[in-house]
Amino acid sequence: MGQKMPLNVRHITLPSGFKASGVKCGLKQSGSEDLAIIAADSDAAAAIITTTNQVVGAQVLWCRQVLPRCYGKVRGIVINSGCSNVCTGKAGVKDAQAMASQTAKLLDADAQKVLIASTGIIGERLDMKKIRKGISTAAGKLGMRNDSAALRAIMTTDMREKSAVVMTKIGGKGVTVAGMVKGAGMIAPSMATMIAVITTDAAVTPAALHKALIAAVAVSFNAVTIDTDQSTSDTVAVLASGCAGNKPITASSPQYGKFAAALGEVCNELARAMAADGEGATKLIEVAVTGARNNADAEIAAKAIANSPLVKCAVKGCDPNWGRIVMAVGKSAAKVVPEKLTVKICGVTVFARSLPRKFSPAALSKKLSANEVNISCNLGLGTGKFTALTCDLSKEYVAINADYHT
Repeated sequence: MGQKMPLNVRHITLPSGFKASGVKCGLKQSGSEDLAIIAADSDAAAAIITTTNQVVGAQVLWCRQVLPRCYGKVRGIVINSGCSNVCTGKAGVKDAQAMASQTAKLLDADAQKVLIASTGIIGERLDMKKIRKGISTAAGKLGMRNDSAALRAIMTTDMREKSAVVMTKIGGKGVTVAGMVKGAGMIAPSMATMIAVITTDAAVTPAALHKALIAAVAVSFNAVTIDTDQSTSDTVAVLASGCAGNKPITASSPQYGKFAAALGEVCNELARAMAADGEGATKLIEVAVTGARNNADAEIAAKAIANSPLVKCAVKGCDPNWGRIVMAVGKSAAKVVPEKLTVKICGVTVFARSLPRKFSPAALSKKLSANEVNISCNLGLGTGKFTALTCDLSKEYVAINADYHT
């Protein structure tokens, strides 16, 4: 099982062959860390998935261009928070290239082997004087085991540091998969206002790494929705050093499934942590849909419920208003037959076969006061299933986003 690491220990550098650092370079008004570097000791296999938003930042464009050119081998990634470098034109592209070039020089690598990610306000250029100083300082601190500083450096409205680690055996060798993520708002597939970096010391080919990442993201990060809004900067990157010494895993290797499962567990734990840390959130909500005609229908139904402001407000108020759930699943594009539909809240059946079921509203309201709430719907039409993750909707969400820019 994956384990959430205490805040004062290593996480992203637990896999052999990686170093990390996080520094304060003055991009954030809060004065906290805002620039991080995660670097491999030598070329590492890599894979990325980026947002499907049609408006993207210069960093996203850079990553999409360079990874194929370096045949999936990179030396590291540099990340800044406080400014997303989105909608900044050719000047923004030039700034992104400068970030990669400077980082590469300090890592004794080619710029084409450095990935970049940025998060923060849209429409403002990076303060490159601060960025350059930050990169220089961060590179000098690599190897000092300040993983938590690196994690804090990528956070924006996050209230919690989010990391995960899974250790397993592959081919008789001990393998570690570790990850860290930021994301609390503007979160809806695909993917979220999130930046995630995952490291592993497993030996994996870039193609197998990419295949495993696509599968993991589909049921983890792409299952999270906080507010239905999709970011322009989403990036998930996974780097594999190969230091574990196992026989390189390909997509057809017998050990591929075990590695993919470990990667999936890390992504799932990070996704759950993101949902629980949604802006203004007090509760994690898990929406499990089963019995759909197919998995696609199950995903549509689950996200319709998870995205409903009325459902999210009901959970916030500990109100077992099952009518909002039935409404949400019914308005979706998934096939729904009321006579076959069953709805449960926190394990209590509240609706079945087009009729309400008797339950104690007071007792169920008490269950809804827990930190984690489960809503389950069986559509009774097939074997399709999907689980979406979201959080309750509070007045703090409005306050955070009303004041975000100003």
